[in-house]
Amino acid sequence: MPLAINSEAPNFLANSTEGMIHFHNWIGDSWCVLFSHPKDFTPVCTTELGVVARMKADFERRGVKIIGLSIDPVEEHERWAEDICSATGQAPNYPLVGDSDLKIAKLYGMLPADTDGSAGARTAMDNATARTLFIIGPDKKIKLTISYPMTTGRDFNEVLRVIDSLQLTARQQLATPANWKQGEDVVIVPSVSDEEARKRYPDGWKAPVPYLRLVEMPY
Repeated sequence: MPLAINSEAPNFLANSTEGMIHFHNWIGDSWCVLFSHPKDFTPVCTTELGVVARMKADFERRGVKIIGLSIDPVEEHERWAEDICSATGQAPNYPLVGDSDLKIAKLYGMLPADTDGSAGARTAMDNATARTLFIIGPDKKIKLTISYPMTTGRDFNEVLRVIDSLQLTARQQLATPANWKQGEDVVIVPSVSDEEARKRYPDGWKAPVPYLRLVEMPY
């Protein structure tokens, strides 16, 4: 079964391109993006890994660690990194976990628990459902999952937008409306009463309907 939002991200110990990763310890007090791949040397994934490497500073400014996972051994990841650099101009500068025994993919519900075999005997199409991105909070709880087909590259600007929204909610009990961007009005969450909202926002708010209370984004 897919992992639900607010469930605990399963912990694991696995080898990566940056050594052994004890996942929860590695996250520490940071936010985390874990994004998975069905096989090394796949075209769309190659572009994604390079783009994330170029955007690493954008994630770091938000206190977010990046970690990738692909269903192949770490030795293959290291060879793949050369192609990623050739194709995109940037090799991965974050750990890429090996999952040749499919253990983590099954732990995260990306492959059925009864899946047989190992990476060597499987094609990318066999692992096509291992195309999920998870945002995990410092509390080790899953805040978002997005699954993509193998033919559609992920939009990491959207991932940053979601992180900005999640962190705003964590800090100030504010939500974000559809298509929200930084600097636009935000929503007072329902758990904040009108009485408490008046204390926080003495200038008031806009309410096109009573339960939709819009205020300027605080800085």
